[in-house]
Amino acid sequence: MEFVKMHGLGNDFIVVEAASFEDAACYQAVSAAWCERHFGIGADGILVTGQDSRADIFMRIFNPDGSEAEMCGNGIRCIALYARKAGLVDQDAFAVKTLAGNRLIRIVSDEAVRVDMGRPILERPLIPVQGEGSNLDIPVNSYGEWFKVNAVSMGNPHAIIFTEDVSQVPLAQWGANLERHPIFPAATNVEFVEVKGSSEIIVRVWERGAGVTLACGTGACASVVAAHLQGHTGREVLVHLPGGDLLIEWNRNDDHVYMTGPAQAVFRGIIGDDSNV
Repeated sequence: MEFVKMHGLGNDFIVVEAASFEDAACYQAVSAAWCERHFGIGADGILVTGQDSRADIFMRIFNPDGSEAEMCGNGIRCIALYARKAGLVDQDAFAVKTLAGNRLIRIVSDEAVRVDMGRPILERPLIPVQGEGSNLDIPVNSYGEWFKVNAVSMGNPHAIIFTEDVSQVPLAQWGANLERHPIFPAATNVEFVEVKGSSEIIVRVWERGAGVTLACGTGACASVVAAHLQGHTGREVLVHLPGGDLLIEWNRNDDHVYMTGPAQAVFRGIIGDDSNV
């Protein structure tokens, strides 16, 4: 079985094909073993794609802990370039089916993709976050630390916390604690955000089911939405992540969030006959 290793800003994935969206489910059983960096291939997740009758192609995402993610911003850029180069699509603009709904893609260069990430979800029950009231400045106590959490969903849940210096955040500790906090019934991704100006932020990410990663596309989108709602930034923001930069625009006309950034193939390999799939 062939696979392609790809990354978007260092957020790396094992990309494989399946005959259908439903058939892709078999890869969930091997995601932990394949993503393990010492005894497996090593990745932040498995991306499964193929042609689809309800869109042009589909994408399913399986995390290193065996869970499935609804959406992945860096992953969808990787899938877009993979599908175009593999001949799964024959145009530079196409639709990708995900668990979070269809997403529209436009390939703008050999290594850059623009994605319509859809409307952000701001209602607490839909994110989901327990309790009533605003999705902004939610007080959350985790192991004796108090946080003001701004909750946003981009098809998957995010907890955004603004801080003066992201380099001083104990990301592994706070991220792990907040991910499984009872206030988030579906668990959550966690972003710590430092505002550098009205059009620039720095983001560090703890990804649900994966841990510390070099980048998170949906997290960048959610962080810009929260930053704008809090009055920290405008609607077009350059997001600096440890793995590189993304340009995020929250369009005021259609209320959609647009993400533009790179993706690259790293190598191609073959998984041996002792695979469990």
